[in-house]
Amino acid sequence: MGQVADVLVIGGGPAGLATALAARKRGLSVIVADGAAPPIDKTCGEGLMPHTLDALRELGVVIQPEDGRRFRGVRFLDRTSIAEANFTGVRGIGLRRTILHQKMSEQATARGITFLWNSPVTGVSPEGAMVGGNLISARWIVGADGARSRVRRWSGLESASQLAHRFAFRRHYRVDPWTDCVEIYWGRAMQAYVTPLGDGETCVAVISLDPRVRLDAVWLEFPGLAAHLQNAAPASSERGAVTSMHRVKKIYRGNIALIGDASGSVDAITGEGLCLSFRQAAALADALAAGNLAKYQVAHSRLARRPTLVARLMLLLDRHPRLRHRVQRALVADPEIFARLISAHAGKTSPAQLATTGALFGLRLLGANF
Repeated sequence: MGQVADVLVIGGGPAGLATALAARKRGLSVIVADGAAPPIDKTCGEGLMPHTLDALRELGVVIQPEDGRRFRGVRFLDRTSIAEANFTGVRGIGLRRTILHQKMSEQATARGITFLWNSPVTGVSPEGAMVGGNLISARWIVGADGARSRVRRWSGLESASQLAHRFAFRRHYRVDPWTDCVEIYWGRAMQAYVTPLGDGETCVAVISLDPRVRLDAVWLEFPGLAAHLQNAAPASSERGAVTSMHRVKKIYRGNIALIGDASGSVDAITGEGLCLSFRQAAALADALAAGNLAKYQVAHSRLARRPTLVARLMLLLDRHPRLRHRVQRALVADPEIFARLISAHAGKTSPAQLATTGALFGLRLLGANF
């Protein structure tokens, strides 16, 4: 005989765990099913921005400073200049994705959430889903199974429009972090991301339109970064993934809803994927508790606007080096505007403040030299 729950979450990554925690917080019983076993890893930059930490705390997951390495802001580097901005009164934390997954899993277990690991899901229906050969009955089914979501396909919500995709590769190095910021190195049609981690490790990721690019590209394209890594031993194998922007017009049907990359995604260049899915989880849990998934659709669209805009702007800079150089010079000339833009990216400013910052940046950009 199968199990019964208010909510069955298919996919046990951070988006699925966030959904489970948010739903449990609202008094719903939850089962999480995944064909894999923890800890679940994914190629990413591994930096948690302050607003991402805020979203985690709202879910009951507290990341302590000793869990990773704190960083104070963001730094853009090209071959000729450096621009940086500090967060206002707070810090982010760099930590391995597997540690984040462990922390979220522990909190979910403490909240009484049931896990079915190593349990492939083979189909869904209005009554529930087939999990490991058994029927799990649930009032609500949530697809948190990634960009190539089978739940999305099974439920007839497959009309996802692909806006852009790129290729990412990540490796950890045994070297004490030399930076107290997340560093983004801009190169020719690629970026390298550096995140300071705990235990004397540094995370390096490269993202490019070219699927043939590997981490070895840093040695030629980013000589400044290569100088920091030349004597560092790898602490992990190179891991690759596709990062994409895609949009799903409708993210629910009947009693089935999508979340995280299954419901649409933004390019990893924004660093917004995790925070976006955590905010979606809170909105989805509210809708589940109210029995109204249309409410989630509205909130989902609203939450995606700012990250999507930022992703498009960043990808525009990637495609147009002359424009990127001009923007970089404007940010170097006025660090305060860069700090305001970082705050706006984190959703820490009002629409009026954002408009003012945009106008000031436009004036500074007009005055920047090519």
